[in-house]
Amino acid sequence: MKSLHVESYKALLNWLSSKRLLAGITQQQLSKQLGRPQSFVSKYENAERRLDFIETVEICSVLNADPHEIINLLKDNSNDN
Repeated sequence: MKSLHVESYKALLNWLSSKRLLAGITQQQLSKQLGRPQSFVSKYENAERRLDFIETVEICSVLNADPHEIINLLKDNSNDN
């Protein structure tokens, strides 16, 4: 099973997208701050591209989101299984 289709990875993508929207930042604005094309944000939000850990932390930094929050959420969900 590819990690793009694992429920916990989908939860990560939803969390990142929600954090972006709550911050009132467009994909274009986020991509500019990351020094990436807008398609980078679009592709990971639509699960067309896999994020690595470093990219995830960089995105969290730009969004002022605590990566521990999603790690703990995913850990708690895995303990429910």
